[in-house]
Amino acid sequence: IEPDTPNNIWVSEGGTDTVGAKGDTYNNDGKVIVITPFGKKYDAIINLSSFANVHSNELQGTVHILRDGGTLYVLSGDYLYRADISHFKPGDKPIDANTLPSEDVAAVISQIPSPNNPDKDSHPYNLTKGPDGNLYITDAGANAIVKRTGVNQYQILAEIPNFSNPTPVGGPIVQSVPTSIMWDGHNFLVTTLTGFPFIAGQATIYQVSESGNVSVYQNGFTMLVDQAAGIYSAHIVVQHASSFDPASGFVPNSGSLVLADGSTSKVVADGLNQPVGIKQVNDHTWYVTSLGDGSVLKISYQ
Repeated sequence: IEPDTPNNIWVSEGGTDTVGAKGDTYNNDGKVIVITPFGKKYDAIINLSSFANVHSNELQGTVHILRDGGTLYVLSGDYLYRADISHFKPGDKPIDANTLPSEDVAAVISQIPSPNNPDKDSHPYNLTKGPDGNLYITDAGANAIVKRTGVNQYQILAEIPNFSNPTPVGGPIVQSVPTSIMWDGHNFLVTTLTGFPFIAGQATIYQVSESGNVSVYQNGFTMLVDQAAGIYSAHIVVQHASSFDPASGFVPNSGSLVLADGSTSKVVADGLNQPVGIKQVNDHTWYVTSLGDGSVLKISYQ
C-alpha cells in the first residue's frame, strides 16, 4: 500500500497462478491499482509477473510496492520493476509491465550458495529504502535480506535463521520466511512468517544492522507479514492469522494488529481476515489490506 499526495492509494493485486506439471505455468496477470479518495478503482500497472512457485506450488505474484518520489518500485514474481508514475493520473491508460525496466532478483539470489537455502529458492517479498539510499529486500524463499546497490547488483546482507520444529508435523526444520523490513533509525527490523506448520508463537521480529548482524528484537508472535512505525515508542506488526489447519488453511477472521516495543506487546485490532499489508497514515491510523476479504481497511486506534 502506498498513498500519494492527492490522497490516492496505490495497492498491489497478486494475480493468479496455474500449477503445471513442473510448476512452471505463468499467468503474468498481477497488477497495481489506484483507489481514489472517492473509492473508485483504476488499473495503474498491468501484466506483472505471477506464477506458481515450483518449490511451494503457491502463488508468487505481485506483492509489495514502494513509492520513492515519482518512481514506484514493484516486486512481482521473480522481478523488481521500476515505473515512472510522476505524471500518472487515475483513469489514464494502464502502464504495461512489459514496457518497464525490470530486474530478475530471484535469478541472482537463487544462485548464491547458502546453507539456509539448499533448494536455491527465491521469493522477493518486501522492500524498503535504507539510510544509504540503497534498496533492501526480504527474500521469503532464500530466508535472507538482500541489498541492492544498483541495477542488477545484489548481495545477501544477512540470513535469517531457521529453527528446529518442536512439533511432529512437518519436517525437522522450520524456515524463518522473512516478510517485512523497516529502518527504525538504528537498525532494520525484519518480521517473519515462519514456514509450515506455521506454529503459533514462533514468529519473530529481528533487528539487522547495516553491516548484516542479526539479533532478536522481540519474539512470541504468530505469522507476521508486515509492520509500520506505530505509536507510543512501539512498532505495529500484522499477524496474518492465529493458527493454521492443514485441511482448511489459515483460520479466517483471526488476524490482528499488535503493538510491539521490544519486550511487551498489545493487540490493538483483531478479527481481521488474513491481513497482508499495512501503511501508516498518522500516529493513530493505518491502511490495511485483507487477503481474505479482498479489501482495503482504514483502522484507527486512540
